[in-house]
Amino acid sequence: MIFDDRMDRLKRRAELASGKLLPDMVLTNCKVINVFNGKIIHGNIAIDGGKIIGIGPYEAKEKIDLGGAYVAPGLIDAHMHMESTLVTPGQMARIIVPRGTTTVVADPHEIANVLGIEGVEFMLDATEKTTLNGFFMLPSCVPSTDFETSGAKLNADKLSELFNHPKVLGLGELMNYPGVIAGDTDMLEKMNMAQSKIIDGHGPELTGKDLNAYMINGVRTEHECSTIEEMQERIGLGMYIAIREGSAAKNLDTLIRGVDEYNKHMCMFCTDDKNPEDILKEGHIDYNVRRAIELGVSPITAIQMATINPARCYNLRDIGAIAPGYDADLIVFDNLNTFEIKTVYKKGIKVAENKTALFETQGIDTSNVTKTVKLDKITSDKFKLFLNSDIVNVIRIIPNSIVTESVTRRVYLDQDNNFKSNKLLDVVKIAVVERHKNTKNIGIGLVENFHLQNGAIATTISHDSHNIIVIGDNDEDMALAVNTLIDLQGGIVITSNNEIKASLALPIAGLMSEKSMEEVCLDLRKLREVAMSILNIPNTLEPFMTLSFMALPVIPELKITDKGYFDVKSFKFKDIEVQQS
Repeated sequence: MIFDDRMDRLKRRAELASGKLLPDMVLTNCKVINVFNGKIIHGNIAIDGGKIIGIGPYEAKEKIDLGGAYVAPGLIDAHMHMESTLVTPGQMARIIVPRGTTTVVADPHEIANVLGIEGVEFMLDATEKTTLNGFFMLPSCVPSTDFETSGAKLNADKLSELFNHPKVLGLGELMNYPGVIAGDTDMLEKMNMAQSKIIDGHGPELTGKDLNAYMINGVRTEHECSTIEEMQERIGLGMYIAIREGSAAKNLDTLIRGVDEYNKHMCMFCTDDKNPEDILKEGHIDYNVRRAIELGVSPITAIQMATINPARCYNLRDIGAIAPGYDADLIVFDNLNTFEIKTVYKKGIKVAENKTALFETQGIDTSNVTKTVKLDKITSDKFKLFLNSDIVNVIRIIPNSIVTESVTRRVYLDQDNNFKSNKLLDVVKIAVVERHKNTKNIGIGLVENFHLQNGAIATTISHDSHNIIVIGDNDEDMALAVNTLIDLQGGIVITSNNEIKASLALPIAGLMSEKSMEEVCLDLRKLREVAMSILNIPNTLEPFMTLSFMALPVIPELKITDKGYFDVKSFKFKDIEVQQS
C-alpha cells in the first residue's frame, strides 16, 4: 500500500511538471536565482504539495504576482548552537525564519553537556514543532575534554540510540582534536559509527601532518578558521569551510577575502553562537550574505554560499535550490545588493512577511530540562586566591575573538598574600564553579582586558560544560552573583556593592528561556547597560558571550575550568603562579 501511494505521488508530479495537471500555486513575474549556474531566470515558479514543480509558463489554481522581485532558496545556517539564542527552538524560529533562514544544522552539545541524551531529545522534539528545517549533528565531545566536570558523558553506545534518527546528519564538531590525532579510543569509536554520514571539524590552528591525521578518518568541515591561510589549506584538502559571523567570534571580514572563483563552491556561512540582540539588530544568515556583498562578493556567490553549498555539504537533497523536486522554501526580495528579505515561503506556504512571522509557536514540555543547578550556596571566602609570588599567568582576552593569550603579569597582593584587584591594573579574578554534581570544585584564575570594575558578573552559560563562570573585582559580589544564579536555576546576574543590579533567568538547562526573543533581548539590554554604566565595561566588548567562552578548554590559548587553568596548546593544566627557573 505504501509503495502504491508513493508510485501515485511520483506519477502525479510528472503530470504536474509536464503541464497535464494544474499545480496548487504559481508565483508569477519572478527573477529566479539559479544557484547551479549563477544565472537569473525570468519566469514563473509552479508549486504543488510543498514541492517546486518547475520554472516556466505554468498556470495554476492560485496565482501570486511577485512584481518582478527576486526569488532565492531559503537560507541555511551550516553550523549553529540553538542554545546560544537563549530561547526555545520555537521562539528562535519565530525570529530567524522571517529573516530568511529556513534550515539550520545544529549541534546541541550545549544542552547535552548539562543533560546528556535527554537534552538532545528535547531539542529534536522542540524543533520538530517549529516552522523550520532543524537538522542535527550528534555531540561528539560531551564533555569537550576530561579536564572539566560536565553534567553528562556521551559515548558511542549512548549516541547510537539517536544515530539513525531522520533529522540526524552525522557527528558534531570534533573539539577534542588532540584525542582525534592521537587515536583516542572513545573518539575513534564515535568516528567509526559516523563513517556513513558527515563528521564536523573543530581544529583551530592545526596544520601539516597534524591536520592530515585529524582529517584522515572522515572530518569534512571546519568553522574555526581565523586566517585565510587556514581556510585555503583546508579547502585544498577537501574541507567545506563554514565562514562564521557570530557575536563573540567574527571571522567573515577576514575570510571572505579568500573566497575566489576556484574555491567558492567549498564555502558556506554559519553563525555558530549568535545572541538575541545581534539577531534582532543585524539579522541571521541574511546578515552574512549582506556583509559578504558589502565586501565585494557577488550577490549570486553569496547566495550560493548560504544555500546550495551547505545543502551539498550535508547531503540535503531536497533543499538549497529552486528546481523541480526541491522543497518550495523560498525567500523574496527586491534588491540583489541590499538583500533585505520581504517574504518567506516554507514548502509553498507564506510563513513570514516584512520580518514578521505569520505562524504561531507551539508550547513545549520543559519539565525534564529544568532544575539543573545542583549546588549549595557559596561563601565569599571560597574565592580567595593565595599566591606565593606576585608573578602570575593571566588569561588575556583578544577583542572579537574566542581565542585568548597566555601572558605573564605582576599583580597586587594584600598583607596575607591574597590577590587583590587594583583599578590601575586591568586584571580581575575569574572562577568556574561546578554546578552539575555539587562536587565543590572551584577553579580560580585571573583575566586581563575585560575592563571590569566595581562588581561581578556570573552566568550558567560557560562553554561547553556550562558550569557557573563568574568574573569580578571583589569576592563578596562574586559570591552574591553565584548564589543568585542558584535561586534562579540558571541565567546571567550582575552584582555591585553587594546588591543585585540586573538579571536574566534561563531555567531551561541554565541556558534558555521560554520568553520571546524580544523579551529576552530587553533583559539582555538592561544587563548590558548595567555592565557599561556600573561595571565600566566598554561597549566594544560583548561581556556575556566573551565570559562564557573563557571556560572552553579546546580553544587556544589559556582557559579555565572547574579544575583550574588549562593550557590548550599543551592540553595540560597550568599553574597560576609562574614557575621560577
